[in-house]
Amino acid sequence: MSYSISARVAIIAGALALASGSARAQDVYSGNSAAPISLTRAERPAFVDSAAPVAPGEGPYSKDDQRASVEINPGDEVSAVPKRFQYGFRLNLRGVYDDNISLRQTNRVGDYYFAIEPGVTIGFGDIVGRDMNYIRLDYAPSIFLFADNSNEDAIQHLVRLEARYHFSRLTLGLSQDLQFLDGTNLNTANATGTNVAPGVNLDAGGNTALNLYNTNATFTYDLSGKTFLSGGLHFVDYDFQNGLISSQAISGDLYFNYIYSPKLTVGLGASAGYNWVDSFNPNQTFEQINVRASYQVTGKITLDASAGVEFRQFEENYGAGDNNTPVYEIGAAYQPFDGTAITLRGTRRVLNSAVLVGNDYAATNITLGVRQRLLRRIYLGLATGYEHSDYISTIQFVDASRRDNYFFVQPAVDVTITPFWTVGAYYLHRENKSNSGPFNFDDNQYGLRTSFTF
Repeated sequence: MSYSISARVAIIAGALALASGSARAQDVYSGNSAAPISLTRAERPAFVDSAAPVAPGEGPYSKDDQRASVEINPGDEVSAVPKRFQYGFRLNLRGVYDDNISLRQTNRVGDYYFAIEPGVTIGFGDIVGRDMNYIRLDYAPSIFLFADNSNEDAIQHLVRLEARYHFSRLTLGLSQDLQFLDGTNLNTANATGTNVAPGVNLDAGGNTALNLYNTNATFTYDLSGKTFLSGGLHFVDYDFQNGLISSQAISGDLYFNYIYSPKLTVGLGASAGYNWVDSFNPNQTFEQINVRASYQVTGKITLDASAGVEFRQFEENYGAGDNNTPVYEIGAAYQPFDGTAITLRGTRRVLNSAVLVGNDYAATNITLGVRQRLLRRIYLGLATGYEHSDYISTIQFVDASRRDNYFFVQPAVDVTITPFWTVGAYYLHRENKSNSGPFNFDDNQYGLRTSFTF
């Protein structure tokens, strides 16, 4: 098989992780749901900050490497041409008034905060297109400083190391993510070129302190001009602080994929894994069977989807029995005109609760983003999303009646002053309605922002 076929289908490696049972960072934080299983070749940088005037939509990165179906803001790229060594720097500054900084239902406290969000990217090879060999490192810290409530000050760190190497028929990929998150406005790694609301941990509520470690090793192997195998091994560690329930999961998957036409690729496969949960919770095993497809309808429309069933078992001595539930990942991107972009994302998967002993929960979400360029320099954006969380008992006779419904909407406007400098403003409303009182909240933010790229 030629190298071009191998390069074209290498994207499957990152998409495999979407079907595995191990959770990703964005699965925990509403407002930032998973990116689609895009089988296209375009790919965004690994970290795109929310202050940059890029297309709104949904959030952060996939477990290996994310693909965006529509190239929205080439100015965010380090380079469009693969070179031996590449680098880039960016700085985002935001001033925000938040009327509920702790996300409480009662005793609301409002305050102004200032966010300083630099970022650096360095790498060798094809670190933008990711079709050829490369190694890439991204680091994006965030500093949040509050005017009157210094106890809410926080520092977050996002680090991502990834690499890919092609042989004649075999493509190998490796990625390592480190996320050190703190606060009620949780930044997450964002590879989709989208502009979304900051994440919030709906399960835990309020301030969240989490160290997250995510490792992925993937491969694709070309069988013929139209068929290929793909698979991977994945490990994720959710190390919650402040006495919350931590968990770890390891999983593997294997898929058979068929290139039906230049526009359509389909795959069928399975994954299995083991899930450790702390604090008197049962450990769990899980399996999934999934079918997936990527369809490039036209040059302007891309549809991606994965759907299947997860079978989850809990340790026998806890007596909770098994849990079977549908899981899916769906995404669409539409670019009807130059300067117009519309994205739609949706996911459903099972996660471990960090606050309720003997509980998992199924999180179902959907996010819509629209972005329009006016007069070559002005960008109007709108992002909105909804998530439903349905809790599941993992221990016999333990209550699992909690239900959450979360919604956010974020309109924004950004103006390009120079190719390296943008300024903008945004409004964010987010709220959660839960049948468990302490987790109810509504929140409004009004922000000004500016972004520099070097």
